[in-house]
Amino acid sequence: MLKLMQSESSKNWSLEEILSACDWKDQAIAVGAGLGLSNVGLVNIEETVETVIRLSSQGTSAMGDGLLESRLWSWICDNEGADMASLQQSFERHEAGPGVGLLKRIGVQLSGGKFVAQEPSQVEKVISERSNFLSNLPNLVENLNSEMLEHFRGRKGFIENQDTTTRTWNITQLGLSVESELLIEKEMVAEITPELLQSDNWKDAEFRSFDVTLESATPRTGRSHPMQALIERIRNIFLEMGFSELVEDYVQTAGWNMDALFIPQDHPAREMQDTFYLDNPAKMELPDEVMDLWSGIHKHGGDTGSVGWGGDFSKDTSQKGLLRTHTTVNTIQYLAENPSKPCRMFTVDRVFRKEAIDRTHLPEFHQIEGIIMEEGANLQMLVATLKTFYHKMGYPEVRVRPAYFPYTEPSLEIEVKWRGKWLELGGAGIFRPEVTEPLGITSPVLAWGMGLERLAMLVLGLDDIRQLYISDLEWLRNQPII
Repeated sequence: MLKLMQSESSKNWSLEEILSACDWKDQAIAVGAGLGLSNVGLVNIEETVETVIRLSSQGTSAMGDGLLESRLWSWICDNEGADMASLQQSFERHEAGPGVGLLKRIGVQLSGGKFVAQEPSQVEKVISERSNFLSNLPNLVENLNSEMLEHFRGRKGFIENQDTTTRTWNITQLGLSVESELLIEKEMVAEITPELLQSDNWKDAEFRSFDVTLESATPRTGRSHPMQALIERIRNIFLEMGFSELVEDYVQTAGWNMDALFIPQDHPAREMQDTFYLDNPAKMELPDEVMDLWSGIHKHGGDTGSVGWGGDFSKDTSQKGLLRTHTTVNTIQYLAENPSKPCRMFTVDRVFRKEAIDRTHLPEFHQIEGIIMEEGANLQMLVATLKTFYHKMGYPEVRVRPAYFPYTEPSLEIEVKWRGKWLELGGAGIFRPEVTEPLGITSPVLAWGMGLERLAMLVLGLDDIRQLYISDLEWLRNQPII
């Protein structure tokens, strides 16, 4: 290639000219040779990129069947007094709704239940312009109407870009200075294959040399998602601290999820806007003796010394099926089954609440839950455990402050210092007698819970919780190893 370019030093050589003159069939050979010559300064490469707009799947269908707005307008013109009801009968549901929206934007309105256009000629003009635009594709982007281009880019699957790169090469003074007699074309082996080794051809072959000093590309390897890596890190910390893991079902009853935790049956958290109640199962049977215990506690405090909440207690409400709103529902069931066995348990698992999605809220998220039940457990032990956990997570500055939760007393909120500010990460406390005594538990139960996503935002430096669940591969690759 270099010898060829020396013969006409002022020429810009195209790919087709290089292939023809060098008698090469594969354009990859020419491009690779040109890049190699460019890397050592023997030739210059000039690249131009042309963007061609072409029809995509929906655009191709529209050219065959007609644009949706065109078909709807033709139907309206052919059916005097056309209304929404008859349109829905004549067109599929997936066409009727979007089609009405398209018509509204070009001047066709619903008035008194009928479709009316103030300027029918303008409607037909817009439809004609759109059809003509599609019929002129494929075409260079600079030849197309920018307004129409923007319109169809906003309609999924109508058009797509196809970029074509054209390269030309011209020789440099350094390339001209190379002696032609030294330029000899040879076939060299760039890759050692099993077929080459199985024959004797490798003995006489010339192997291409590689510059091992050049910077190599970073290999793409598999790795854990940051959330999963964080879960494993938390799990390992609790296991190091002598805790055992508890894993249970998502589907629970309102009784275990709320009644057992002394949350009153008229508490706002029980409403549909906060809790996902189920149609199947709508009801899950609970033993009458368990519900009678909860009923006594809620009405008058039972034998705990509490006065309870007063009012009525509904067993039907207790037996409603729901998606758990916290992992404490599983903790309390474990304690009910093991009321006298000292334990240190933790859970990192999903919970569900009917939250509007925004930068700090999700309807499905993870909760980190822990309990210690043993004789002599006290508030100082709880605070020390939390500080140890966060210290192992890399946050040595931890403080607690008084708070209120329905099923713990005393109750605490946990805060860690991050970038000079105190951030609240969870709640903690000691289970109230109204929670533990009906289940036969006599030892104190220390409990805490915190949101995993909020901790993940802290660890990864995010300000939008939704980033954790967006399939952005580049962002995922650039995350630190947790």
